Amino acid sequence: MENKTIARSLRLLSQLMELHNENPFKIKSVANAAFKVDKLPFAISTKNLEEIEQIDGLGKSTASKVWELLQTGTMTDLQNILANTPEGIVEMLGIKGIGPKKIVVIWKELGIETIGELYYACNENRLIEAKGFGLKTQEEIKKVIEFKMAAQGKFLYAQSETLVQNLSAELLLWLTQLEPSPLLSIAGGFRRYNEIIEELDFVIGADNDLAVMENLHLFASLPFEPASAGVFTAMSPFGLKIQLHIFPKSAFYLQLFKLTGSESHVSQVLELAGEGPFTDEQDIYAKAGLQFVEPELREGLNEIELAKSGTLPTLINYEDLKGSLHNHSTWSDGVHTLEEMATYCKEELKLEYLGICDHSKSAFYAKGLNEQRVYAQHQEIEALNQKLAPFKIFKGIESDILNDGSLDYSDDILKTFDFVVASVHSNLRMDEEKATARLIKAIENPYTTILGHPTGRLLLSRKGYPIDYHKIIDACAANKVVIEINANPLRLDLDWRYHRYALEKGVLLSVNPDAHRMEGFRDMHYGVYVGRKGGLEASSCLNTFSLAQISEYFSSRKQ
Repeated sequence: MENKTIARSLRLLSQLMELHNENPFKIKSVANAAFKVDKLPFAISTKNLEEIEQIDGLGKSTASKVWELLQTGTMTDLQNILANTPEGIVEMLGIKGIGPKKIVVIWKELGIETIGELYYACNENRLIEAKGFGLKTQEEIKKVIEFKMAAQGKFLYAQSETLVQNLSAELLLWLTQLEPSPLLSIAGGFRRYNEIIEELDFVIGADNDLAVMENLHLFASLPFEPASAGVFTAMSPFGLKIQLHIFPKSAFYLQLFKLTGSESHVSQVLELAGEGPFTDEQDIYAKAGLQFVEPELREGLNEIELAKSGTLPTLINYEDLKGSLHNHSTWSDGVHTLEEMATYCKEELKLEYLGICDHSKSAFYAKGLNEQRVYAQHQEIEALNQKLAPFKIFKGIESDILNDGSLDYSDDILKTFDFVVASVHSNLRMDEEKATARLIKAIENPYTTILGHPTGRLLLSRKGYPIDYHKIIDACAANKVVIEINANPLRLDLDWRYHRYALEKGVLLSVNPDAHRMEGFRDMHYGVYVGRKGGLEASSCLNTFSLAQISEYFSSRKQ
């Protein structure tokens, strides 16, 4: 075993001891030993126990740990302390810019236990006011985490979006210098609104496709390399694979179709439509005798059957939204005041209402509202409603679902809200049976209006807790509880794959941004995208209701 490996184990032990607030003298002793071992001019593995004990800076206690590691490949003290430390906390020790002291704040004071939760907290500005942190440290941590995520070669849809917009504009500008009216489109998973993007596929249709290929080396924004006939590849500055498919104009729409849909969808449609020629994608579906299928639905599920019968859903659009529910303000962990959030919705987004849902009292890490602060916030809401009329702020709360499925306020407090979003934020390690029972009990609470981010997942960084989706959706149908599509790009939860089942059961969905700042309202676009992918129509989405309609809905639910 190399000296560096032993030193690394000792260094990790000292860091974990500091996390657990152990004896400072012992921590320093182990840390010093790690440094000494790393700098030894000989291999420590060639020494016996007595010789190791004589090495300057080690001592008998640390020497015994090193000997155990050499003999067994493990260190009991290290294994014991690892067993009492969340895996995500150990991972954080590898993040440049934060040591054990800052991690203790993250873990013990902010209640964060995974890299994904830490990244989410950075996005929500939760670290800025924490002891020992600031905006600069928060941004540095965020960049390191994004770099680690990029190493996986997978990216959030939202992370890819700006690249697609910019590269599309640059490609089109370059192409029009070669010929007057080229065709260009994004295809693949991005065009289908997949929540995770592994590569970007651009399709070009040109009058002279050979000239485009021959001149591609002159495109200054990205260096494309030939991969196969008509296909060129490049890597974005942050590590996302990009493919450029170049065809004659006559083949553009067929190839765009082939490169957009899933393999199953494409083969089923072309079996009916033949191989063309086609004037556009609409013509492909027309020749197949099918209703046009929007790109986001082309997953090879039941869309072909629906298209045959002309019963595809009329998908929701962003413009259908009339208000925004589930949002946070400076009353808990938001960045902007309640008035700023409301004014932005009214004046910038032209919405009719805002549902404020600051964190409840159990969320101590997010300045959750105790009963007295709930009352005070309601007083401010009533004053603002007079000032901003006819725009309305609804009195909501994001109430924590406790381990036993109960909500963290008494009924006397819960009944003072216009609506309640019930969400899980703690103990995400339950098995499927317990996690499902926990959610069902919360759903059955008569004051629960909306089930918030049902699985608690954080894309690319934390799996959602296991639940029986069908039982949860059935319970929501039975209790007339709305299910949230949390539109934060890190969540997009409820997963689009279960939207159709929910809609078949008559469950309303709600596109909620979970906004912690004014800019966060824009995330509703991503919620609409995955809602469309799941087959959501405007009539089945709670926040497409007008102010009058949703006021009546909340009133009837309370009764």
